[in-house]
Amino acid sequence: MSDKNPLNIIRRTLVVTMSLFMTISVFGYLQYSKEGSRIYPPDTNFTSKKEISKGEVLSRMKEKVAVAKEYVDVKGFDVSYCFLVDMRIPSGKNRFFVYNLLKDSLEAAGLVTHGKGSEKGSEDLFFSNRPNSLCTSLGRYKMGESYTGSFGLSYKLYGLDKTNDKALERAVVLHSYFGVPDKEVYPNQLSFSEGCPAVSPEFFAQLKAYMDESQEPILLWIYY
Repeated sequence: MSDKNPLNIIRRTLVVTMSLFMTISVFGYLQYSKEGSRIYPPDTNFTSKKEISKGEVLSRMKEKVAVAKEYVDVKGFDVSYCFLVDMRIPSGKNRFFVYNLLKDSLEAAGLVTHGKGSEKGSEDLFFSNRPNSLCTSLGRYKMGESYTGSFGLSYKLYGLDKTNDKALERAVVLHSYFGVPDKEVYPNQLSFSEGCPAVSPEFFAQLKAYMDESQEPILLWIYY
């Protein structure tokens, strides 16, 4: 004989509802974890990368700018701006730069991640163009079209050198990540990516503004 006591019916309904809620919550968590699996937290015990002087940073930047000015003119890129990333700078310091080629001046700077595979437990980073290496690839990139991916709005990157010509195959793109802060955190490190240059949402919005205004593709140059 079935139990038709109203209180028992309510209790059974509550148990079923709670079980369903827990199942949905766990499923949602797993899906979220899967979506965020391409970002890795920094190692608990890490050696802060060696800080380099501002003079060295500017000197290296000027060298790249001199080459970039001619390159963008010949290759049909935006001649007003370029993006420069100096991977010799520790990840906790600003190392993604927006450079005004016409005014010959630095306009903006922000933090950016590097690939987990580039970490080898020393002060030097390791770079690779090999698929599944989880490394950052050095070289010049053409900023490509935008799309909506796991991290929201992202930009495809087309590798222009032998050191990064597998960028599309590796799904290396420019995207934002909420775990990247807006201010420098050195001597702490940022989280690691699977090779993508990931920046803070605020800095990403700044970069997007430059790309929205440009009629030609912008050059991104990652160097060490």
